[in-house]
Amino acid sequence: MALLTEDQLAAALFELQDWGGDSLALRRSFECPSFPSAITGVDRIAVIAEEIDHHPDIDIRWRTLSFTVSTHSAGGVTELDLELARRIDGVLGDL
Repeated sequence: MALLTEDQLAAALFELQDWGGDSLALRRSFECPSFPSAITGVDRIAVIAEEIDHHPDIDIRWRTLSFTVSTHSAGGVTELDLELARRIDGVLGDL
């Protein structure tokens, strides 16, 4: 899978307003309403990650979830990372 160009990455980060990052990885943090809802979110995201065979790094600190998304085999951010970020946003929007 090809790495995104700087222009593609800039356009993607404009679209994914809650995400930041650079050519190496996308990052986002989200504060959930409660610790159980954070765990529910992680469970839902785990199912998605398995479906598309692409797994984010997730850090859980009480009710705050932090995500780092990168395609390690490609050495940076690819379209697959954008798809996963969008799907993570969908889950977080439902919490």
